[in-house]
Amino acid sequence: MDDKKIGLSDTMKAKTEPKRFKKNPIIGTKFTIAISSAKGGVGKSTFATNLALALKKIGCKVGLLDADIYGPSLPKLFSINEKPESDGQTLKPITKYDIQCMSIGFLTEEQTPMIWRGPMVTSAIKTFTQKVKWQDLDFIIVDMPPGTGDTQLTFSQEINMDGVIIVSTPQELALQDVKRGIKMFDKLGVKIIGLIDNMSYFTGDDGKKYHIFGEGGVERTSKEFNKEFLGEIPLNSEIGKQGDLGKPIVEKDPDHNISKIYLSLANKIKSIYY
Repeated sequence: MDDKKIGLSDTMKAKTEPKRFKKNPIIGTKFTIAISSAKGGVGKSTFATNLALALKKIGCKVGLLDADIYGPSLPKLFSINEKPESDGQTLKPITKYDIQCMSIGFLTEEQTPMIWRGPMVTSAIKTFTQKVKWQDLDFIIVDMPPGTGDTQLTFSQEINMDGVIIVSTPQELALQDVKRGIKMFDKLGVKIIGLIDNMSYFTGDDGKKYHIFGEGGVERTSKEFNKEFLGEIPLNSEIGKQGDLGKPIVEKDPDHNISKIYLSLANKIKSIYY
């Protein structure tokens, strides 16, 4: 029997190579920062909303684009139950907590499933980036969907992204997908600002730290791929509680220890671009 390894043909390999696209900026903003997770359920959307609020707290004008077409979280996390105004050609973002916001969830009913194929997703992304009246923003934070699919490719190939932060829990199952995500963004020429270890541990009543998802995996992955490790965000019941109430922790309690982590990170992000 032939011992040849089964692999992609040269033709298929050529098709998987990234094409050169003209990248367009998001009109109305200076810098576009994507928040990616590669794996679902790691707290990416909670991270994106709190980072946006932290940037606002330190004096930046901020927009928040919920690009997770299949699972929008922004309406719940910011308790927004209204539809954006439209003149038939453009959409006006909804402002909440002094953040300009847009989400597919503003345009559909809460429990309506988004049964869309790739071209429809791509069209929606182009609408949100080119036909929304974002106004004089320093930063727009883009909450990407998990994975490495159509939305990530559309953004990476067609939108001028100034950087991406990858969020993960420290467990190996999540990190396998993170490594794929790192390789994808590197291949597409998108700057990776760094990696965040989310839900890294919780502190028990005895004052000890408990690493229920493993310990140090995100930092090791950062070193493996020569990316910056941006730090840990521990598990805390207030994060989920305030998110469910529609007022994320950075907005509700800026003096909370978790909020201080986000504010420190926001200052770091601002220092990179200003």
